[in-house]
Amino acid sequence: MMILVIKSKSVDAITCEEALTRLMPGQLFLTSEAFLPISPCCLAVANINAGSTTTSICRSLCRRFQQATSGLGVSPDKAKELSQLCGVSTTVAIDPTINCDS
Repeated sequence: MMILVIKSKSVDAITCEEALTRLMPGQLFLTSEAFLPISPCCLAVANINAGSTTTSICRSLCRRFQQATSGLGVSPDKAKELSQLCGVSTTVAIDPTINCDS
């Protein structure tokens, strides 16, 4: 029996829970225990960015990232640096000080 799996080229929307789960490889960096993010963390940042396809998704992710920075011990400064260190220009900032509605 042969099973053929075809991966769609379109990017599906991402939920807040999926985004946080995908960022788990970056936990050591985001909690200030590591100097630089590891490649699986950067891959997650790129995938989350690709899944941020609508304004509504971006705003929801922004709010969830803000909650995570305060609730999970994430360093706000490390969160702000993440996309730059990964070389990803993101549509959603991981920054607890920005206005998610703008």
